[in-house]
Amino acid sequence: MNACFHTIGIIAKPNAARVGPTLKILYDHLMAKGFHVLLDESSWQLLSAPSTQARAALELGRECDVIIAVGGDGTLLNAVRAVAEFETPVIGVNLGRIGFLVDISPDQALPKLDEILAGRYLTEERLMLRAQIHRDGKMIHEEVAVNEVVVHRWITPSMIELITHINGRFLNSQRADGLIVSTPTGSTAYALSGGGPILYPTLNAIGLVPVNPHTLTNRPIVIDGDSEVAIGFGSTKQIRAEVTCDTVSIPEVLIDDHIVIKKADKPFKLLHPVDYDFFEILRVKLNWSSG
Repeated sequence: MNACFHTIGIIAKPNAARVGPTLKILYDHLMAKGFHVLLDESSWQLLSAPSTQARAALELGRECDVIIAVGGDGTLLNAVRAVAEFETPVIGVNLGRIGFLVDISPDQALPKLDEILAGRYLTEERLMLRAQIHRDGKMIHEEVAVNEVVVHRWITPSMIELITHINGRFLNSQRADGLIVSTPTGSTAYALSGGGPILYPTLNAIGLVPVNPHTLTNRPIVIDGDSEVAIGFGSTKQIRAEVTCDTVSIPEVLIDDHIVIKKADKPFKLLHPVDYDFFEILRVKLNWSSG
């Protein structure tokens, strides 16, 4: 057993019965290896494990040396958000469809995990974003995002007018369905479907991708990762907008509100097998170089 890893936390995709067989195999294997295993509520219910092993996701970050996320990219996003405060590294076992983040397949899970837990792995540190909603000079809401922060129209057929500043300097004013502010990790998610560039995951960079802009010359732009992005609204009438941070929605954003987005204080850590290759993942997931 590697000296760095004694307590292993498992976070599984909620309400997914098909996760059960893989989860049980992983759990039994880790217990047989002598690790102290703790489980989030979903994992605990699927396994019917002793109640002493059940923890809230935040507690797993505090008590565990590493987290194994079993599911798809969404499961890993939720795991990272839960444990990021403690900088607990995360390993992804893929039971989803695309899996840019969860890179270990179920049929390779046991040997790959054994290698990682024995100390043979690659570590990636990736930036996260922190979004704040400011109203009447006060910060009224704050949230972190692993993939992206999106400001978009909500319950309205009309576009919204977005005014964007970078480090206090005016970038542009554009009418669009919204704006995606993406991390390099999120560049293969919503930002990619919006026509944004793919960014190498460990870059210190932030991508801004307009969603259905009215003017086609409004193109994606990549800025330095230490920049501060401030977004306001330019319409003279009341708007209906929403801010989403990954899967967390912040509705009822008002016309006089300002959204301030910048790099979070701490990155999150992913552990990969030693043969991890981001470019190979792109080729496979995006069907490049086929035929």
